[in-house]
Amino acid sequence: MARIFITGSTDGLGLAAARTLLDEGHEVVLHARSRKRAAVLSDLTQKAGRVASIALGDLSSAAETRAVAEQVNRIGRMDAVIHNAGVYLKQARGNTPEGHAQTLAVNLLAPYLLTLLIDRPHRLVYISTGMHRSGGGDDALADIDWSKRRWNASNAYSESKLYLTALAFAVARLWPETLSNAVDPGWVPTKMGGPNAPDDLEKGHLTQTWLAVSDDPAALTSGGYWHHRKRRAPAAEALDVGFQDRLIEKLAELTGVGLF
Repeated sequence: MARIFITGSTDGLGLAAARTLLDEGHEVVLHARSRKRAAVLSDLTQKAGRVASIALGDLSSAAETRAVAEQVNRIGRMDAVIHNAGVYLKQARGNTPEGHAQTLAVNLLAPYLLTLLIDRPHRLVYISTGMHRSGGGDDALADIDWSKRRWNASNAYSESKLYLTALAFAVARLWPETLSNAVDPGWVPTKMGGPNAPDDLEKGHLTQTWLAVSDDPAALTSGGYWHHRKRRAPAAEALDVGFQDRLIEKLAELTGVGLF
């Protein structure tokens, strides 16, 4: 039995992953941004005869993200952490300073902080997207908070996932004792993906659970970009060590917490 923490586990891919892992007999630490959101998890808290704990905190807030890490650490060391939470703000909602900040915070700063502040697990899984290949490179990294460029919701989302993918590979390189991988779940029918998304939700979440707990030799590798349990080629920038290091420096500057 493994103990796994999953961010953003009140719906979509995160909830599906939690159900699967609980059905397999694992201990799952769930995450909800508020007590109201946590109420939807009541049917899981006694699933499979095991108590599923819930960490509360809004990942758009640095203070609440730190509080989430503290809650998780009080439970005990995790065997795996799945960084599943993410937001895609439509242009009308996101075209505000608050919208810019939320995209950056939830999709990138929160997983970075949680990576560093949660007692280091054996495995880390970061949920990316094929859209990360459309993210900007070094020029965009210099304006990571969109303070100089005209806001574009799709580009901002893609960039945040490029950076998250690069973070997964940087962690794999710098923490060789920890298995760190990125997953493209596909365009699946979740709240974010929409009801008409063409990909399979089950296949979308089973790759992350497999990487979190499986003893399959393929799942015991690090630094991979996965889609439906097959390694795929990520964006070249994500693999570039110099780009990874510049990203880590920028994230340390923004959060006050360094990976090195």
